[in-house]
Amino acid sequence: MHFKFIRNQFRKILRLLPLSRKLDGILGIKLLGYKHFVGGMWDAVGHLQYEFLLSEGLLPGHRLLDIGCGSLRGGRFLISYLEPGNYMGLDKEKSLIEAGLKHEIPKGLILEKNPEFAVSENFDFSHFRHKPDYAIAQSLFTHLCRKDILQCLKQLRNHVSHCRFYATFFEGESGANPKTSHSLNPFFYNKDEMQAFADDSDWSFRYLGNWNHPRGQIIVEYRC
Repeated sequence: MHFKFIRNQFRKILRLLPLSRKLDGILGIKLLGYKHFVGGMWDAVGHLQYEFLLSEGLLPGHRLLDIGCGSLRGGRFLISYLEPGNYMGLDKEKSLIEAGLKHEIPKGLILEKNPEFAVSENFDFSHFRHKPDYAIAQSLFTHLCRKDILQCLKQLRNHVSHCRFYATFFEGESGANPKTSHSLNPFFYNKDEMQAFADDSDWSFRYLGNWNHPRGQIIVEYRC
């Protein structure tokens, strides 16, 4: 009880702090919890990702790469849907992946579906045995600076020959964005900037717009 009280008090303090001072990484995860650290809205956003990918043609036999998979908010639906070995998740925070596997995915399903995971801060996709047909980065570019978005796109483009990659972002003016990426800070970009990222990393670009995200995130497709 004492620990829960202290953690709840820290959460209240964090909500009052300027975004640039909020804790990132393992300390933030411990204080906020594995669901709140990735944004909460657990069932709504998780199921939205799943339904969206199915509407874009994802089949059980396709291989999917979940970039910034976190604690498997969407991954739990996708792991269950895809054939064994076809789900790949990458995140920079190992503890988030571990929490998702421990608390959100039944052990029997893990053994049956054999999902593959990698921990990387620089989008190193070479850890995976297979190349994806589809990829998604839900609420990742919303926390990345330009340099890191381009790194993600270039690294993935070098890794795949044919792929449909969906990424969400906050649409707006980027002038006030923080200089460095941060898991709890929001970043804004406009449509032209999202197009420019594609041009600079050898992807074709499709603006899909509103997809009923509860926080108003917009979605685009990068394809090669």
